[in-house]
Amino acid sequence: MLLLLKEIRGNPILWLLAFVPMVFVAQQLEPEAHTLLFVLSVLAIVPLATLLSSATEAVAAKTGDTVGGLLNATLGNLTELVIALAALRAGQYTLVKASIAGAIVTNTLFMLGASFLLGGLKYHTQEFNRDSARLQTCLLFLATIAIMTPSAILDSGSFSTPAFTHQLSLGLSVLLIGTYALGLLFSLKTHREFFGSASHHEAGDEIWPMGLALAVLAGVTVLVALVSEVFVESVQEAAVTFGMTPAFVGFIVVALVGGAAEMASAFSGARKNRLDLSVGIALGSAAQIALFVAPVLVLLSYVIGPAPMDLRFWPGAVVMVLISTMTAFLTTTTGRSAWFLGVFVLMIYVVFAMTLYLLPPNVQ
Repeated sequence: MLLLLKEIRGNPILWLLAFVPMVFVAQQLEPEAHTLLFVLSVLAIVPLATLLSSATEAVAAKTGDTVGGLLNATLGNLTELVIALAALRAGQYTLVKASIAGAIVTNTLFMLGASFLLGGLKYHTQEFNRDSARLQTCLLFLATIAIMTPSAILDSGSFSTPAFTHQLSLGLSVLLIGTYALGLLFSLKTHREFFGSASHHEAGDEIWPMGLALAVLAGVTVLVALVSEVFVESVQEAAVTFGMTPAFVGFIVVALVGGAAEMASAFSGARKNRLDLSVGIALGSAAQIALFVAPVLVLLSYVIGPAPMDLRFWPGAVVMVLISTMTAFLTTTTGRSAWFLGVFVLMIYVVFAMTLYLLPPNVQ
């Protein structure tokens, strides 16, 4: 506990934790003040993400960067899952699909590119395990095919009825979850010797005990999920105030805020020359969303949703996910990175973000 207090006192960003209770107070007193709630929730998520980063690094120091990256991706994606479940119960399937596709693109391009850039500004070159990156990009490519298929079939003939689309999506969801489970078995059990860390992180940092790190991980994850619900409830109204299109909100804003915890860990790892952790979080999170979170939401829609949800995404989202997957594959094949590689990946993300920001509100 003393280590935690020392961390909070020594990091000015963590002083923003004071905004966490303010979010819940404001929600009770001014539930219609959407712009205020939006700003407060963003200010609260930032320190929570920083704290989650410190706890994840402590766990990764004991378990290795491969398991640490998987753990961070899983806990970070819990936020996206909570956001999507809230929208799923309300029948807002467009928002659900936009947040899924946006999270994949944001993790694959923004998180990966920013990690390359931040690490490259401190180190001339950095290395990471390309076998692990190749596995994650291959899983992403499989998920992209599963997303593309219902969208392509629906436009190819009259036989693509809603019943057919739902049946196909249901079958694909089961296949994707099974493939993701086999991928974990492959990387963590049967062939784990191929997925060790290639980087050498800096020594000298004070490491939290495992019990404290796990307790902080659990508590902060819950708080992030609760604050994220406030964020989702207020973001649509706040978007109108700030002049943001619905496509930009679902694809960019929700994905950035929902992935703040993972990004903090990935960026911190890159600056400490632990690029395996950064790449594992970025690509592992994207693969987990595509192969686990999205299929689980399809299955849960039959239980908690007003109607079944399918895996048919609008064409623009499919194209962006495909380009993101191809970019990740091309930039990770060598197992080395430098700052300009990060600029290259980030520019692709900026192209997508600019397009969505300027997109007319009635276009999907």
